[in-house]
Amino acid sequence: MGTYNLPRDVKGEGRILFIFSAKALVYTAIGGACGLPFYLIFSLLSMNVVGIIFIAIFGLIGFVIGTFKMPDSNNFKITQKTGGENIDDIIRRGIKFKMKKNRIYVYESDIEEDKEEETKDE
Repeated sequence: MGTYNLPRDVKGEGRILFIFSAKALVYTAIGGACGLPFYLIFSLLSMNVVGIIFIAIFGLIGFVIGTFKMPDSNNFKITQKTGGENIDDIIRRGIKFKMKKNRIYVYESDIEEDKEEETKDE
């Protein structure tokens, strides 16, 4: 008798606590760290609960950025171009674009000149 390899579901094995992938955990921690100054400010005003809410909101924003993908929809211009890509990749590309001073280099081709010459020849 031969041996057979049984496929198994390995999708969730790289996850921590069932919902956090390593990337999502890092982004959640970064988001929580961004909410930490708000916590410190509100703790000085004796409003610790409001500060904790800010940490949770920023952590949730970090989790969403690290986990979800841009929806693939034709309703908005940005979702037409970036649908199905990770949100953090889109943000990273946007930051790189801004760092290059919003320059897009477009090379003109001779296609338009060729079309004009063809219409003149006829």
